[in-house]
Amino acid sequence: MDEFSLIERLSRGLPGNATVVAGAGDDCAVLDVGVPGHFLLFKTDAVVEGIHFTKDTPAEKVGRKALARCLSDVAAMAGTPTHAVVTIGLPGGFDPEHVERVYSGLNEMAARYGVAVVGGETTSNPERLFISVALLGTVPRDKAVFRSGAKPGDALFVTGELGGSIMGKHLDFEPRLAEARWLAGNFAVHAMIDLSDGLAGDLRHILKRSGVGAELVSANIPISRAAKLRSRMHTNAKPPLLAALTDGEDFELLLAVSRKDAVPLRDAWKKKFPNLKLTCIGVITAEPGLRIRDQRGIRELEVHGYVHFA
Repeated sequence: MDEFSLIERLSRGLPGNATVVAGAGDDCAVLDVGVPGHFLLFKTDAVVEGIHFTKDTPAEKVGRKALARCLSDVAAMAGTPTHAVVTIGLPGGFDPEHVERVYSGLNEMAARYGVAVVGGETTSNPERLFISVALLGTVPRDKAVFRSGAKPGDALFVTGELGGSIMGKHLDFEPRLAEARWLAGNFAVHAMIDLSDGLAGDLRHILKRSGVGAELVSANIPISRAAKLRSRMHTNAKPPLLAALTDGEDFELLLAVSRKDAVPLRDAWKKKFPNLKLTCIGVITAEPGLRIRDQRGIRELEVHGYVHFA
């Protein structure tokens, strides 16, 4: 059983209450707890040695990544992060100075984005280091963006470039918080997700939640230099386009925008964020499924993104 099948199975029958606007199945839980004009966002994520980083990864980058992953999910909802608590599991014989450096990286990231770290938990873990972060945030009620709002005819945009994050970006990425709030504040963004598990996989989450399909344009998908370099350096590496479609941990934004906003968005983006690409890579369709158009025509896209337990 893969990760998403397990999540679907565990999500059945979860208890809720009147405060839940969106629960399992989006980038953050969205709660209505009586804050005037705002929803509360609630997110948790974990990084585990051997999965998300190695023993040789600089400690500061481990802590940075632990928080940045949660920040990226808040960005996907067009929110603002506010408070975090941190759980860390430590193997026997841990080095206190190493742990302090982990927290130094996390704390620096928190300070940069205005997040108060207000507590947490420490525990032992026999085999490997892990860190779990729970993050709170807020979003104006009329600006929250979910995975479920994509409509036929919407243009699909992605920020940045995709693929090859294992070459370093997965440790150094910047969550697109300011960009997401600007997008939601100025344009009709119908759905949005951060790309943690690869374009092909994460787009399917939007399609499933929205009850729509999509067609991608192969030539428009922005492939990173890292993906191209890795393909040249390693004989067993993925071809660059496949890396852009399936590599995890790009942490860029994928969004569905009203067709009428597509051209104005592209023009305004160039002025607002001149150093970050925004690329139209396809369109939302009424017909279910995910297809890709290339020089051979239009065909079903069979590849998926990264999946735990697969």
